[in-house]
Amino acid sequence: MNDFTRDYQMMLEAYQKAEGDPAVFADSKIAHLVVHKNQVVGKHLVPGLEVLPKETPEGVDLSLRVLPGIKIEYPVHLCFGVLPEEGVQIINIDAEIGEESRIALLAHCIFPNAVKVRHVMQARILVKKNGYYSYNEVHFHGEGGGIEVVPKAKIILEEGSRLETNFQLIKGRVGTLDIDYEVEAGRNSIVEMIAKAYGYGSDKIRIKEKCVLRGESSRGIIKSRVAVKEEAESEVMSEISAYGPYSRGHVDCVEIMQDKGRARAIPIVEVFHETAKVTHEAAIGSVDKTQLETLMSRGLKQNEAIDLIIKGMLK
Repeated sequence: MNDFTRDYQMMLEAYQKAEGDPAVFADSKIAHLVVHKNQVVGKHLVPGLEVLPKETPEGVDLSLRVLPGIKIEYPVHLCFGVLPEEGVQIINIDAEIGEESRIALLAHCIFPNAVKVRHVMQARILVKKNGYYSYNEVHFHGEGGGIEVVPKAKIILEEGSRLETNFQLIKGRVGTLDIDYEVEAGRNSIVEMIAKAYGYGSDKIRIKEKCVLRGESSRGIIKSRVAVKEEAESEVMSEISAYGPYSRGHVDCVEIMQDKGRARAIPIVEVFHETAKVTHEAAIGSVDKTQLETLMSRGLKQNEAIDLIIKGMLK
């Protein structure tokens, strides 16, 4: 077995541990891309989808195009990862979703052995008129905590288009997480951004998401669910600015902290047109005492009960 084949098999094994189904990579109806460090070790496309990866010294530059009028039937599976204890992976994504097109991406990011690993994702995404783009990102980390994750994205939605993002990091130590997403929404477009993270030990979580409702009747929601315990820290900054007439936005942030954890929420709402409206709600606190006592009365230890309550919120 050569190095290329071995890396591919190891990535599939790690993908399965991250609750992914390796069978999708053998299904001709499902497009996929597998990247280990800076090598593309697996790739399959479907009609109407153009993916051009270019390997770089520290990662991969990825050009993704969905042709106009094309609706990709099944989610496109992406698998990014660094399996050794040390390494850098920089993924640059340049994506364009054509008019009346539709695509959903499911990305598993896998770093099971990280001691000194840095993963950077920088995306520039254009969703053209009446297009649909969904990006589901699920992380699987080991218990070392030696991982730095830095996802950044600039997204533009044209008239009538829709964006859904869902970031999830609830398995293994977070390490250091620094999310920075910014979306500009055109007329009648819809934005939904969700982020979930669970930090413990000395983890540090920073989530910054901004949505600019530029077009008339554009709508946006930013939702975050974060939990920290032991000595972990979190800061969530959610911002919606409404410029378009009759635009609507909402910020929804819930953070749970236990032990010596520190949690901070910064909701920012701005309105620049008399017919626009943006609302927000933010809550920070410990786990519900009644829920905790109920679970402990059924035989769970306190730490087990707290974990169950937090994972229930994050699900």
